[in-house]
Amino acid sequence: MHKFEKLWLIIGTGSLVLFLGILGISAVHAGHTPAASGIETIHPDHVREDSRFSEPGLYESDSDAYDYDLYMVASAFMYEPNDIEIPEGSRVNIQVATTDVIHGFQVAGTNINMMVEPGLISTYEADFNNTGEYLILCNEYCGVGHAEMTSKITVVPGGDSSEQ
Repeated sequence: MHKFEKLWLIIGTGSLVLFLGILGISAVHAGHTPAASGIETIHPDHVREDSRFSEPGLYESDSDAYDYDLYMVASAFMYEPNDIEIPEGSRVNIQVATTDVIHGFQVAGTNINMMVEPGLISTYEADFNNTGEYLILCNEYCGVGHAEMTSKITVVPGGDSSEQ
């Protein structure tokens, strides 16, 4: 092998090792956490102590930006509440917290899809303009009961509101 080939192999391999080393150190140095901007945290052991998640459900919003706030808790193979009725045409602020492991939160037939991580409150803004039933499912493997982890949103005609 020519001396210039050896030199380029050494430089290339050294650069790769240096890059992977820096990447590895930065990932674990002081803990790897998501960006802090706009993310609300909650300790997984204290989710039920938070007034929003002690009785999860659909509530009229205090905000002018939303008609309703939907609070849900994901835990060992279930979502609470199990069935939600939302009036057609509603703008909803969905907030989900988990008490145990990482879960997925996907509403089939919509673009609602988020990861629910321990220690964070996952938030999604959605408009429910079409009546019908929408299946909520966990799309992140969370254990042996993962396939049974579902809930249902029913979008009903009219503007009648009832707390769940």
